[in-house]
Amino acid sequence: MGVPFIQQYRIACYIMAQQLRRRRRYPLVLMLEPLFQCNLACPGCGKIDHPDEVLNKRLSVVECLSAVDECGAPVVSIAGGEPFLHEGMPQIVRGIIQHKKFVYLCTNGLLLKNQIHNYLPSPYFTFSVHLDGNRERHDTSVSRQGVFDVAVEAIRIARAEGFRVTINCTLYEGVTAEEMAGFFEFISSLGVEGITVTPGFSYDTVPCRDVFLKRTVSKQLFREIFKLGKGRRWKFNHTSLYLDFLAGNQSYQCTPWGNPTRNVFGWQRPCYLLDEGCAISFEELMEETDWDAYGLGRNPKCANCMLHSGFEATAVTEVFKHPLKALMISYRGPRTNGPMAQDLALVGRQTVHLAGAGLAK
Repeated sequence: MGVPFIQQYRIACYIMAQQLRRRRRYPLVLMLEPLFQCNLACPGCGKIDHPDEVLNKRLSVVECLSAVDECGAPVVSIAGGEPFLHEGMPQIVRGIIQHKKFVYLCTNGLLLKNQIHNYLPSPYFTFSVHLDGNRERHDTSVSRQGVFDVAVEAIRIARAEGFRVTINCTLYEGVTAEEMAGFFEFISSLGVEGITVTPGFSYDTVPCRDVFLKRTVSKQLFREIFKLGKGRRWKFNHTSLYLDFLAGNQSYQCTPWGNPTRNVFGWQRPCYLLDEGCAISFEELMEETDWDAYGLGRNPKCANCMLHSGFEATAVTEVFKHPLKALMISYRGPRTNGPMAQDLALVGRQTVHLAGAGLAK
């Protein structure tokens, strides 16, 4: 696991405190979107398809820091859009660090080289650079040539200046295990702290939907990747149980409240990618959202989702329930052969197999 011990320790203390208070639902990561505007037009992203009046909106520094306090999650992931386009981003990051929260600034890397002087290295701060594979794969996924090379140069600069850096990688249709193994090997050579990896998810506002993987295809792909990764130095920013879930060895239901989203419209229901309207406060989001209406077997929009923004929170909870199992999987790695666990989901009071319900393809 690529997460430093101090961050693991702080998050563990936070989770134990929530459990001692017998809180049924609590956030782990605040997904903060201060803007939707971006300097790229990726076909797999629906954020930039908003009209200009929305793209020109910004959450103020005060609104961002208020959301951090209101939510209370120990980790804040700043996404967008491209966060560097927000003129108040240095103040937002400094404010979150002052709150002793761990902040990940998610960027495509194009502006990082010119903006890095506005930030200071800190154990609480990480640049999370989005790269969807090797040069050809990534530049195709973002519809612009040269982006990969600019991002890699920025990573090298950030590491040389002592910043924490991670990679955020989404897998799309057509990628091979051999290709991703080569990419992970290259990324590891850059000295990054860890890799966040997830299969792409076709949500409602995405303009191009034929690039996304189905569940069974995703699981088999991850098995092949992990098989090639045996004995290598790859570090993932995930729990061992989430990686085992990606390989089809665990049956989990989504925990959408684990990564609540605050954007220019409010607190987005129910999660980072599905948009079913917004609440005006974090309390309203948590208390008045019909959480049972979302997840595998509950909502057809969720049928192919395996994103870390929903399932990592589930895996984290399972680590606390089954620490020895998590430790053993961390030691040996995800199982890469044998039968896959069936996807289970609760529909009312009945447990159903997704494969039997026709949702898994």
